[in-house]
Amino acid sequence: MSMHNQFDAAIKPSEITPESVFLSRRAVLAGAVAAGLLPSILPPVEAATIPAGGEFTDPAPTKWPDSATDKLNTYEDITTYNNFYEFGTGKGDPAANAGTLKTSPWSIEVTGEAGKLGTLTLEDILKPHALEERVYRHRCVEAWSMVVPWVGFPLADLLKRFEPTSKAKYVQFFTLADRQQMPGIRYPVLEWPYREGLTIAEAMHPLTLVTVGLYGKVLPNQSGAPLRIVIPWKYGFKGTKSVVRIHFLERQPQTSWNMAASNEYGFYSNVNPKKDHPRWSQAMERRLGSGLFSPRIPTQMFNGYAEQVAQLYTGLDLNKNF
Repeated sequence: MSMHNQFDAAIKPSEITPESVFLSRRAVLAGAVAAGLLPSILPPVEAATIPAGGEFTDPAPTKWPDSATDKLNTYEDITTYNNFYEFGTGKGDPAANAGTLKTSPWSIEVTGEAGKLGTLTLEDILKPHALEERVYRHRCVEAWSMVVPWVGFPLADLLKRFEPTSKAKYVQFFTLADRQQMPGIRYPVLEWPYREGLTIAEAMHPLTLVTVGLYGKVLPNQSGAPLRIVIPWKYGFKGTKSVVRIHFLERQPQTSWNMAASNEYGFYSNVNPKKDHPRWSQAMERRLGSGLFSPRIPTQMFNGYAEQVAQLYTGLDLNKNF
């Protein structure tokens, strides 16, 4: 199934699935060569080991030494409480409805200001990358948070292979938009396809992750299978799920939530407890799974990653550029 033409007009000038279901996702990685796609834009390299039975075991991902030491949320917490509007607006809708998503074969189109453009299979993308498990804290604008052991590799390692030009100041990501597979697409909750963007510096930061699994297992559909982006110092909606297109561009791109409500969701969307959402405070948070009456904890600047990322925003007013 080629998606090469699906999003040709996407850029405007103005610019719980049951355990048994997601375990079968081995086909996502093992058999991801799609028929009829453009030739690979990357040189052939030795393929990374693909998980069998849905688990990354041969070899297991290396443990990232700088992982957060907070108590992990359970697998059930992480996979049954999600925002993925393509499958419904309720927190439990993705787990209930995402079984219709077909993640094999899968391809990603690369467009814009880069030297190597074209369409890649998921296998092309994963080939040269060693996977690691990173424990990241996550924060949602609704004041809940979680701690997730992701499996992936730095996004920078992937983007550099496309040879972005000096004009590539930003990079934009698009989620699949398929009415047959995604029931939420039938409703104009957002302008589809879902899109997000980062500055090239943010995208190239070593904390920004291409994610293909969690808890040592292949990503379940509701969590953004087969490939999503994770940026731990930003609110969770910045991480595009089920990515089908990567676009390099010179000007700041459109993002779905900013298009829907620009006064509530800015382009940067960094975790900033001093900048309230218009409808609620961002100063406190509660860990998912800890109960409605558990103590709330103070929200940390940049979600606790200030030491690593604050320099990206030197001189930028984070109240105006929220």
